[in-house]
Amino acid sequence: MQLNGLDWSIIVGFFAATLFVGLAVAARAGRSSSEFFLSGRGMPWWLLGTSMVATTFAVDTPLLVTDIVRNDGVAGNWVWWAFLLTGMLTVFVYAKLWRRSGVSTDIEFYEMRYSGRSAAFLRGFRALYLGVFFNIVIMANVTLAAVKIGQIMFGFTAVQTVLVASLVTVVFSAAGGFRGVLLTDFLLFVVAMIGAIGAAVVAVGQPQVGGLATLLSHEAVREHLSILPDFSNKDMVITVLVIPLAVQWWSVWYPGAEPGGGGYIAQRMLAAKDEQNAVGATLLFNFAHYAMRPWPWILVGLASLIVFPDLASIRAAFPHADPSIIRNDSAYPAMLTLMPHGLIGLVTASLVAAYMSTISTHLNWGSSYVVFDFYKRFVKPKAHEKELVLVGRVSTVVMMIAAGLLTTQIESAKHGFDLLLQIGAGTGLLFILRWFWWRINPISELTAMVVSFVIAVFFFFYDKGITSRIRELVETGMDQASAAAQVGGLGSGRKLVLSVAITTLCWLLVALVTKPSDDATLRRFCRVARPGGPGWKPVYRRADADGDPIPEAAKQWTVPMGIACMVAGCFAVYSALFATGYWLYGSYMPATVLTVVAITSAVFLARVWPSVSGE
Repeated sequence: MQLNGLDWSIIVGFFAATLFVGLAVAARAGRSSSEFFLSGRGMPWWLLGTSMVATTFAVDTPLLVTDIVRNDGVAGNWVWWAFLLTGMLTVFVYAKLWRRSGVSTDIEFYEMRYSGRSAAFLRGFRALYLGVFFNIVIMANVTLAAVKIGQIMFGFTAVQTVLVASLVTVVFSAAGGFRGVLLTDFLLFVVAMIGAIGAAVVAVGQPQVGGLATLLSHEAVREHLSILPDFSNKDMVITVLVIPLAVQWWSVWYPGAEPGGGGYIAQRMLAAKDEQNAVGATLLFNFAHYAMRPWPWILVGLASLIVFPDLASIRAAFPHADPSIIRNDSAYPAMLTLMPHGLIGLVTASLVAAYMSTISTHLNWGSSYVVFDFYKRFVKPKAHEKELVLVGRVSTVVMMIAAGLLTTQIESAKHGFDLLLQIGAGTGLLFILRWFWWRINPISELTAMVVSFVIAVFFFFYDKGITSRIRELVETGMDQASAAAQVGGLGSGRKLVLSVAITTLCWLLVALVTKPSDDATLRRFCRVARPGGPGWKPVYRRADADGDPIPEAAKQWTVPMGIACMVAGCFAVYSALFATGYWLYGSYMPATVLTVVAITSAVFLARVWPSVSGE
């Protein structure tokens, strides 16, 4: 596909704007590590919330949604829609706790909540595990999507795409720090949304598709439209609905949907002006992420079923692309090649925006762990501020290089999504309970992390073996479906449940048989974070007996009201999401009912907002 002068002017203008913002705030970002990573803790809710949305608007996300729609229909998106429960729990229970803690990173939390050498080890180890290893896996998955887009749309090699996509991102991330990330995220989100909507409009209007009504009535699309899975297909229901809603949302650590908050979401809550801005930011994020964005991607995925009905048609249309990376997620960039000039420039800029927003956040977030939780804590505690900023900038560049190298080992957006779920499987309940149960200690956290990682590595190579065997059978002349049936193997849902069960059992046993953190640390945590609840009663009793009582204000437990608001928030967002779908489908009765439910739930949240949004 060739870009004309208008396309290039849009793309170059976008690059120039983002670079300008990053360089404009570079001097301020370099003043201190707090400014570089948290913007001085003075950010408003709307800017932080938009940044959260922009970060999760990764370039691989529309590819993931397209992959899901083509394989499992619209209902398949429950594998990530279920994370709304996690997000709303963070909004109404954990956002206030994180902002109260006053830590610089969520990893610093470990030495606030736990005591002893094991707490220090956990902080340093997790800083490198999450900030470097896990972070690089995430960025590699995002970069893989950029590689597929580059190959299909422009004929770029993988190396060319990685160099072009990452260079500007690294420059403004290393120069502008967190403030530069937030300001550019606002621009990136606007451009990305316009591009996604434009792509959907053009995709639906393709001659082969013939408009929205024709799309929805097409025989290749009808069976993919249901928002709920086919309940006669037990395996489908269990995989895409039961497991995500019953197990996955509370048990799996996944970036952007961490049980109990964490990662770059926690970084933005910690950068908020106060508790109310932290809560408001996470609420805005969850509404926009789940209710506003999915349908443009879904429509492109549905239209692709008509234009590119199978993988062979994609390979035939793009013979220059590496056949080994052509999967169902490749249909999204394939559809984008149909855009007219001007719009293709905007869409390309929107994809660049999505990539840059996600990568810049992960680079800044990951390097904050390296600086605060490893270098300053263990390598050079007395390092001056300029040195800390330099270490942050160097680690930013190194992580980007490593992510580019790892990109070659991942096959598809769904493959990367499943890998991330497996790595974090079973750790989620611990992250939820550690705020409210005094028995959880550093050893139980280390156990959860190590066990879940070992299981994930086992299943990663297990899947590699299964895939290799299927390919061998296909090469002998057997069709793909028959080969897969003969080889068999565990599905992603069963692997997830096994990982959760084994990991959760291991860390619970360790928490019960090992010593908890010392009372001085636990009491200090109760006074600062004020979690409240029955899980801290033994600590309260011992404090009273020692003449060191915990103030009554710190014992107040707001979780029941928070859970009520979480349920109302889920009703509001899910109803808005599904109402949009039914309006598009022309099903006006369910659309009207769901719209009323969404408005009613939103009104309830507005009425109780002063009592749940913090001080």
